[in-house]
Amino acid sequence: MIRDAVVLAAGEGRRLRPLTGRWAKPVLPIDGRPVIATLLHELAAAGIERATVVTSYGAEAIERLVGTPGAFPLDVRTARQPAPNGSAGAALHGLAAGAEPPAILVAADTVFTPGDVARFAAAFDATGAAGAIAGRRDPAPAPPHRSALRVEGGRVTRVFDDDPANGLAAAPLWALREPLVPLLGLDRAPFELGRAFQRAIDEGMTILGVEIGRTRDLTRPVDLIEENFPYLRGL
Repeated sequence: MIRDAVVLAAGEGRRLRPLTGRWAKPVLPIDGRPVIATLLHELAAAGIERATVVTSYGAEAIERLVGTPGAFPLDVRTARQPAPNGSAGAALHGLAAGAEPPAILVAADTVFTPGDVARFAAAFDATGAAGAIAGRRDPAPAPPHRSALRVEGGRVTRVFDDDPANGLAAAPLWALREPLVPLLGLDRAPFELGRAFQRAIDEGMTILGVEIGRTRDLTRPVDLIEENFPYLRGL
């Protein structure tokens, strides 16, 4: 059973500048609530008992927000990186800080449809797969920052699919077991989960593909307005 999650909160949020020049992306709100706070509640609802939040850029603000004792219904720990080093680099840092596989790996800047994190974790728990990646159709693939994900027979076959007809995009929600951990740091820096999971597939490991519902993310400054005041989208 999955008890641990590594929350990837070390990135700079460059596409969201100038807002992230002042605030770290995970502390910005969707529906008037910090994105990372919503995520931690979803992890708890999925049965996760311990969340290790990996920080770097804007670390003080994130750590202050999640570090209040009893604020969340799970054990929240923080692990600060000297500098961001890619999503797989952050995952390795969280594992080194005490998170134990099998574990969920999730970006700190995304709001998932309620219940989807729990459904993803349960699907992974029910298999012996080395890893899992969530896929979504809304928002759709938008290369280069949101690649298409090819899933065939319930298994991921291409993490970065270049087929323009493929409407399934990779979501920032992964899971892994111990056999996949050594692959996280084998590629060039910055170490990215996408490349590590593709390497696992190429080496014959099973990576489960789980389709989830819509996700909400703050990618551009205008998203902060539209996600908190949805009536403005149609004006």
